[in-house]
Amino acid sequence: MDNLISIKLLIFSPLLISIFFLLSIFSGHTVLIRRFAKLFAGLHFLYSLLFYVFANTTAANSSYLALLNTSNINSETPLNFLSELTFFGSSWINSLGIKLTFGLDGISIFFVILTSFLVLMTCIASKSVIKSKHSLYYALIFILETAILGVFASCDMFEFFMFWELELIPMYFLISLWGDGRAKKSAMKFLLYTFIGSLFMLIGFLMLYNFNFIATGIFSADIHTLTLNIDTTPVYLQILASLFMLFGFAVKIPIVPFHTWLPNAHVDAPAPVSMLLAGILLKMGAYGIIRFNLQLLPDAFLYIAPYLVVLAFINIIFAAITAYYQSDIKAIVAYSSISTMGIVLLGVCSLNTIGLTGAMFLMLAHGIISSALFFIVGTIYQRTKTREILQLGGLAKVMPRLAGFTLNFALAGIGLPSMMGFVGEFLAFIGAFGSSILNNYFIQVLVLLSIFVLVLAAAYLLKLIHKVFYGTILERWESLNDVVNHEFIVLFSMSFVVILFGIYPMPIIDTISPCVVALVEAFGG
Repeated sequence: MDNLISIKLLIFSPLLISIFFLLSIFSGHTVLIRRFAKLFAGLHFLYSLLFYVFANTTAANSSYLALLNTSNINSETPLNFLSELTFFGSSWINSLGIKLTFGLDGISIFFVILTSFLVLMTCIASKSVIKSKHSLYYALIFILETAILGVFASCDMFEFFMFWELELIPMYFLISLWGDGRAKKSAMKFLLYTFIGSLFMLIGFLMLYNFNFIATGIFSADIHTLTLNIDTTPVYLQILASLFMLFGFAVKIPIVPFHTWLPNAHVDAPAPVSMLLAGILLKMGAYGIIRFNLQLLPDAFLYIAPYLVVLAFINIIFAAITAYYQSDIKAIVAYSSISTMGIVLLGVCSLNTIGLTGAMFLMLAHGIISSALFFIVGTIYQRTKTREILQLGGLAKVMPRLAGFTLNFALAGIGLPSMMGFVGEFLAFIGAFGSSILNNYFIQVLVLLSIFVLVLAAAYLLKLIHKVFYGTILERWESLNDVVNHEFIVLFSMSFVVILFGIYPMPIIDTISPCVVALVEAFGG
């Protein structure tokens, strides 16, 4: 079974498949290109599920810290798929202690599955959206998938950074080549913002690398090794390193005021690319905070967390109010993503099991809900060639199925009970308000005020539904077609997941909890 369930195959098989597209083996056969892409994406998603089935995530010692202990690699340990990619028997940069080591725990395993699932949905959704350069498009999609999977499975700090940077290249071309409006300008803004943020993150990594060398006299970028030796570093230096890393992650989440790249990128990107951007890339920022700021530098995070709560509050309220006043329906969904990621940040800062579990669950829920909403917006734009809310109306009369799906995902985004969004938001708010570490009246008031975002979310999402699908339909929209088969498959699949884990969230929560407990123990929570 160990040979069959290979994490290296999971991560690098999309990259290998992309070579077939780049070599133009299917040149001129558009249908064959699409079918091959969907076939591979479907098989890859099923393969990713095997990692959940065969993972040992029931014990606290399967946490990320234990996972990264490379001295324990054997078939009898509860470690999950830990593997190092070597070159002729040597590590990647052996003299500097830098390795290509991959592994999964109860947290990262779900983000791997989410990535594979959304790539499959994207390949299906691209059928009627992508009209040119099909081979290059799907090659970039699968290169992007390898980069994202590498981020979630990395066990080495510089390996994490390498995959983090690799993601920028395919996303830039996916936006600039297949987007509309000011696509090239938006793609460049995305690239510059995230690249500059990455440079600050790299400075933080180099500081940790240097701290470890000073403490041990050994070069190592292994996250487990860094965790063991970080206590020898003065707290003020840990805080400085944490702030540098936090800046890089804040751009990706994004945290206000580093958010301005996101609405532009979403508005000008094609709908399938927006699905990946909102569904996965934003989660990389929060994931980085959990893995590095929170887990690797817990003492520093204790000082930073209260200030992050203030930024989370600004994210939540500012983005929600801004979303309400948008006239472009894609911009509404974009700002709603920023607001929801503020709730995620609030849960992370709670530093207790309930809040952290809620934050991670909400990351997964938002990944699906936001992707579905962007796909719906893309479906409307494809038929009407407009996203202006004032130019639409009454579409439910000609597209009742699309109206039904939109209502379903809007209610999920609001946080309706029995939907995935409710579980994550409820746990994140409860955890943040009851946090013993954030036991401060001012912080608790901010948390209470943040709950009003549910009212604001209801306002802008129900406004979107009312203005787009109800009222008097314009004559030029009376001949529009409802969702077709491939669109129905995407929306039904996402609806099924949102409702299934909204009603029965325990398979996810039970798997995440042991890792969260191990993280919280560092704070005495």
